[in-house]
Amino acid sequence: MTESTGRPAPGSAQNDAVSNEATQDESARTASAEGSTRQKPRRPRREAAARILREIEYPHGIHPALVPGVSVEDQRIRYGVDTVILGVVGVLVVGFVVWGMLAPDMVFDVSSVALGWVMHNLGWVFNVVAIVLVVFLLVIALSRYGRIPLGLDGGKPEYSTASWVAMLFGAGIGIGIIFFGPYEPITYYLDPLPGLYDPGTAEAVKGAMAQAALHWGINAWAIYAVVGLAVAYVSYRRGRVPLMSSVLEPLFGAKPDGIGPRIIDSLSIIATLFGTAASLGIGALQIGRGVQLVTGWSTAANQIAIGIIVVLTIGTIISAVSGVARGIRRLSNINLVLSIALAVFFFVVGPTVFLMNIIPGVIVDYFGSMPDMLAATMADGADTEAFLSSWTTFYWAWWVSWSPFVGVFLAKISQGRTIRQFVLGVLFIPSAIIILAFTILGGTTIWLQRLNGSIAADGTADSLPAPEEIFFLVVDQLPAAEILVPIVMAMLAIFFITSADSASIVNSQLSQRGNPTPNRLVTAFWAVCMAGIAVVILLMGGRDALQGLQNLVTVTALPFCVIIVLMCVALVKELRNDPFSIRDDFRTAALENAVRQGVQEYGDNFALSVEPTAPDSDFAAGGEFDSTADEVTEWYTRTDEDGEPVEYDYEIGAYVDDNGDPVDAEGNPIEVDRKPDTE
Repeated sequence: MTESTGRPAPGSAQNDAVSNEATQDESARTASAEGSTRQKPRRPRREAAARILREIEYPHGIHPALVPGVSVEDQRIRYGVDTVILGVVGVLVVGFVVWGMLAPDMVFDVSSVALGWVMHNLGWVFNVVAIVLVVFLLVIALSRYGRIPLGLDGGKPEYSTASWVAMLFGAGIGIGIIFFGPYEPITYYLDPLPGLYDPGTAEAVKGAMAQAALHWGINAWAIYAVVGLAVAYVSYRRGRVPLMSSVLEPLFGAKPDGIGPRIIDSLSIIATLFGTAASLGIGALQIGRGVQLVTGWSTAANQIAIGIIVVLTIGTIISAVSGVARGIRRLSNINLVLSIALAVFFFVVGPTVFLMNIIPGVIVDYFGSMPDMLAATMADGADTEAFLSSWTTFYWAWWVSWSPFVGVFLAKISQGRTIRQFVLGVLFIPSAIIILAFTILGGTTIWLQRLNGSIAADGTADSLPAPEEIFFLVVDQLPAAEILVPIVMAMLAIFFITSADSASIVNSQLSQRGNPTPNRLVTAFWAVCMAGIAVVILLMGGRDALQGLQNLVTVTALPFCVIIVLMCVALVKELRNDPFSIRDDFRTAALENAVRQGVQEYGDNFALSVEPTAPDSDFAAGGEFDSTADEVTEWYTRTDEDGEPVEYDYEIGAYVDDNGDPVDAEGNPIEVDRKPDTE
């Protein structure tokens, strides 16, 4: 059999001839080295093996170890709105928003009960995931799997390293840093994790920022990285659409219209909606506080915030339906520069010497106290349970809810990079930047508190102002506050629109079978849903909107936490059968067997050659590997929009028509460079 690619199939006459010629040459060199002219004859069973291999038909005539990978961009896929997902999830979310607006107190009470039950009984699930995923990713990255590309063999990264790092940086910059950057460390300084350090002490300064670093650092990015890695691998290496259900296909089968995949993608949409809405809610609160400071309005903060949500959501919808996303992304890049400038401003005009001294200590304390911080559990007493519910466990849940959105983004920008590059880059680059930013913002806030007690009036956490006020309270004590406040408000508005726009697009893709250019009206619908949830969060939380945020995010993120664990299992299963892994297994077995045979038959002086063996030979490199098994061959069978196999030539990397002429994924004739025939 000859492959459709023009290359001889394994075991073909041409391969036999090449193999015999190579064998004779190597045998001659071996005999020369040994001082004799003997040549090992071919055993009859090798000819039998060649005949057996001739009868094997792989998809498109290529051995699973030689598949260069399949990109979803080259697949023939029929996209379309999944009316079941859109209808069911849409009705549920709209019903929740209506309920929340009509009876916010009831929603708050019900969600508080649900939160209490989840934290008390299943809070450990979030904590275990946050710890185990870091270990899992590092093991994958540092193992042989780390060399597997997230794309085709020999492919190049789509973005340069500098651009990739900048985009990773951009993924970690958002509303949360401005809102929580000053608020979180000062809270831990005055009200730490029980038993970790005494509040208000010198030890509490580094300890508070180390605690914030824990919540926003490596463990948080491990949650994003697992989803991003899984999506990138299945999309750009295995050729499947970037859906959460596609990642779990090895565990549950390929039934995109089945109830299981739809449940998985629906839970992903729900998690993203509530997680992103939480950020939009706190962003609107902080913008509202800025408006009060600039205009002097005395209107209730939540009322202003709700108005801001409405206005900015309209901006998001305009972006979604008018196709001005490119302009929005330019604004996002501007925001990135402004964020860096903001951190530099705090560093230069704030307590520079104090920050220079504290930064190295925070980094050391972060890693040194990480075991103690991660070891805290719900069983350590009521105070510890309250702290974890309000902070650590809540944060793990929040990152889980953001992971579908951020994971898809990370996958898109990382095509062509190896697993090792992806894992190490995603774990450490954004973490380092965010930890530095939190140390600068939080360190400045703590320094002001220790200097003049201007943040918490009586030196306790109970006297802290509302979280959305703390940033402006700090800025007010720095030069050029009147200029900085409007700039920060503009940054928050841009963060709001870009986050809502991007999350809506991801949700739109999830509800349209992974369509890379989703229907804009569906995208706008999800943007409205997110805005509605954000409004409900503000209404149900009253003054303490964070409590409403914690209730909803933690409860809705729990199901997707289980999905992330299943993603890890599915990813390992596929990595074990990746073409790179198969070749690595063959290489190890072939070298070991060849060396053993050489020593047995020739002593010290021998050379290696490649020749066929019988399948049951002790020296067969793949003697225990079934290269025709469905699990290692079905995935690279090219199909049309209806799932029917179509001809594909892996030698030229293109589809072919009935005449063997190359065509693109839409069936249009194309010109390709063919390699010269070796026959």
